Amino acid sequence: MRQVFLLGNPSTKRTDYLKKAAAQTGISIDFLNWKDWSGHLPEGEIFLKIDPPLWDSCSLEQLEPLTEVYRRQLAEIGQAAEYRKVEFFNTPSVIAELLDKYGCKKCLMRAGLPVTDLLCKEDDVLSEKVFFCSDKQKCQYGVMQTLPENRYSDGQKMGSNSSLRADVCKDSQKRIRSTEQLLEEMSQRRVWQVFIKPVFGSGAAGVSGFRVQPGTGRMSLYTCAFDVPDSGLVNTKRLRQYTEPGEVRRLLDRLLGLDCVVERWYPKAAYDRYVYDLRVVVQEHKIDYILARLSKGPITNLHLNNHPLSIEELGLPFQTMVGVEELCQRAMDCFSGLKSAGIDILLEKGSLKPRIIEMNAQGDLIYQDIYHENVIYRRQAERMKSWMGEFQ
Repeated sequence: MRQVFLLGNPSTKRTDYLKKAAAQTGISIDFLNWKDWSGHLPEGEIFLKIDPPLWDSCSLEQLEPLTEVYRRQLAEIGQAAEYRKVEFFNTPSVIAELLDKYGCKKCLMRAGLPVTDLLCKEDDVLSEKVFFCSDKQKCQYGVMQTLPENRYSDGQKMGSNSSLRADVCKDSQKRIRSTEQLLEEMSQRRVWQVFIKPVFGSGAAGVSGFRVQPGTGRMSLYTCAFDVPDSGLVNTKRLRQYTEPGEVRRLLDRLLGLDCVVERWYPKAAYDRYVYDLRVVVQEHKIDYILARLSKGPITNLHLNNHPLSIEELGLPFQTMVGVEELCQRAMDCFSGLKSAGIDILLEKGSLKPRIIEMNAQGDLIYQDIYHENVIYRRQAERMKSWMGEFQ
């Protein structure tokens, strides 16, 4: 007997509204609680959707170790499913891959897709040498990144008889680690405003915008991070601006020490005195939802009291929308095992050229959708019903 399971958290909007959509579609979903998860999959032929676990900590220093635990759990699920009949909505390996903002962005760049460019200590981020290792324990080149099965590090598919493991080493020393390194890199590239983001994080955790005036050296740092005495850096739901040089440098050094990606800050398109970007939810190669996120500050996440707006109200040109759709489709094709993603798209000021900011394999929760038609979760429920052989 085929069964559908959700591995998630009880009494959350993700769980409640997926179950609601499933009931309307005529199927039932069995629930597995992350809190009690033992690493063992249920017996039989199953369809499994994986929602992210909930973390109690708001410490930015804990982001990487918590994410590493989650990545190990995903690897355990993948290993348990290796010799079983398990269908995933998004595979564990692709969820883990998209958790890494650095690796995800580089994969998109290798495919030639327009993105918000990375700043590294080297001129060309794509020139980084890639090493395939047969033994993780003997790897001498740094952090391990597990790629989707049967793919090279540049996203190209391997031959069916390839003996290469899809484990690629990255030289993490190429990341910018201090304020001095950042200012030097910005000066060399003549880029005077950047975004700084922890490699592992969501919900604007630790995301910061940094500007420097080349003539005067004046600096401005916009961040949700706050330094709490005796507790360290914590994530807050309030955006603060810092301009005092000593304070800016101190906070920047703390942030960059967390292992961050640094990206060029592009001027965004504007609407009615707000700047905005787009959250696009793509499922099964179809755009199910697009929402504009409007802000008077540099960070557009809606939980920071920013403003959602329907895509229709923006009145974007037809060709712009075609460009957004094509870009999202190409991005989805870069990752094996990815059926659903939330993709953040920037439209450049003036030209409206779309660029990918980042992708999230678990970015399917949109309040403006669940409180109205619940399109996103209804489509997921229909996919599950189709798998069960009941949906025509």
